Amino acid sequence: MAPHRKTCKRYDTPGDAHFLTFSCFRRLPLLDRDRSRGWLLQALRLGQTKQMFDLWAYVIMPEHVHVILLPRSDARIAEILTTIKQSTSKRALVWLRENAPDYLPQLSDAQPNGTHCYRFWQRGGGYDRNMRSVRDVHEKIRYIHENPVRRGLVKRSTDWHWSSAAAWSTGIDEPIAIDRDSAPGLTILDERTNGNLMNVDY
Repeated sequence: MAPHRKTCKRYDTPGDAHFLTFSCFRRLPLLDRDRSRGWLLQALRLGQTKQMFDLWAYVIMPEHVHVILLPRSDARIAEILTTIKQSTSKRALVWLRENAPDYLPQLSDAQPNGTHCYRFWQRGGGYDRNMRSVRDVHEKIRYIHENPVRRGLVKRSTDWHWSSAAAWSTGIDEPIAIDRDSAPGLTILDERTNGNLMNVDY
């Protein structure tokens, strides 16, 4: 019997921001190299270029990703995730086939019909939470920015290059632009608070 696959319920409610989490296949650290993290950032830029969403915050960890965004127009979360995840996955698998084919068996996923495919991302839809309050958005941004600190990867959230913490703190959009204009009340971040929000009126 095939293992039960947990489903992810999505609510594409206009005006709701979304807190998204998706993990690498088998929780492998497939995002522990600059090249794979760069591919993911390019995929996020692609979604912005297509005007699918406003990007408010993100963090790329070695085996999972957190993103906070606001869908634009009629873009649905499933479509947004497809744009982000498929672009990253295709580039990663091409690179592995050409440069590290011995690693591919670790990404092999057997199908019920006896065939298999290679996966970069974990099966299922990941985690998707609608956020309707400014306070909730701010709390989730704090949470994701602190991920590398809790893991012991850096001492301060702003030291982690692969998140939006430094961009919010300095106003310099590196390594990717943040859509500040549409973010509710997210105008004040300060180095003294480790890149977190401060003095924000809820």
